[in-house]
Amino acid sequence: MKRSRAIRAVRRGFTLIEVTIAVMLVALISLGLLMAMRVGFNAMQKSNDKLMHNRRVTGVERILRQQVAGILPVTAKCGGGDPQAPGEKIAFFEGEPGSMRFASTFSLQEGSRGMPRILEFQVIPGDQGVGVRLVVNEHLYSGPFSTTGFCSGKEPGENGEPAPVFVPISVGPGSFVLADKLSACSFVFLQPPRDNEPARWVTHWTRPVLPQAIRIVMLPLDADTASVQLLPLTIPVHVTRLPLGPYAE
Repeated sequence: MKRSRAIRAVRRGFTLIEVTIAVMLVALISLGLLMAMRVGFNAMQKSNDKLMHNRRVTGVERILRQQVAGILPVTAKCGGGDPQAPGEKIAFFEGEPGSMRFASTFSLQEGSRGMPRILEFQVIPGDQGVGVRLVVNEHLYSGPFSTTGFCSGKEPGENGEPAPVFVPISVGPGSFVLADKLSACSFVFLQPPRDNEPARWVTHWTRPVLPQAIRIVMLPLDADTASVQLLPLTIPVHVTRLPLGPYAE
């Protein structure tokens, strides 16, 4: 009787094969759960990266539109950095294919609520020489004296008329990167009609008035049709007064 009970007690245990199979099943289930979690985390990370990319693109476009919308029709003296030195007044606006400079009521630091700024846009090579990036400098604008020193003189322009020569834009640690990983970036300016000529787009701005519009051409380095891409922006300049003209109502 005691022997039969002992035999039944032994039979109620687990064999080594059963334990091995159970451990393997638990391991496979755990591995499956880990793989599913990894796939889920990767999908969430990709969604977050795409969302952040789309926000950066829309943020860049919004900032550029507000900066151009806040253009001020201000003047500067050409001929040196001394405010008391004689010099010819010019419209403070520089427009080149790879650089642009003007005064605006909008700044990255204070938005539209702070002091006006002198904005300097420059296209520079990208990281490790791959592509290009668009950077901007901000200088406090406190009146006509704050624009002194940006223009070094005048020389004949494309049409033979005297055009201001601006000092080169300096890029440093204080420069803010607006757009990165671009295959190309350039500025084009809409010239108002004159002398019975229709309005046309030019790559160099030499006129003593502000352009009617500014086109910023930005092309992405890696085009991803599934994400929002930087597109060429055409931004009208709503200021109608001439910088060199009288401010009479």
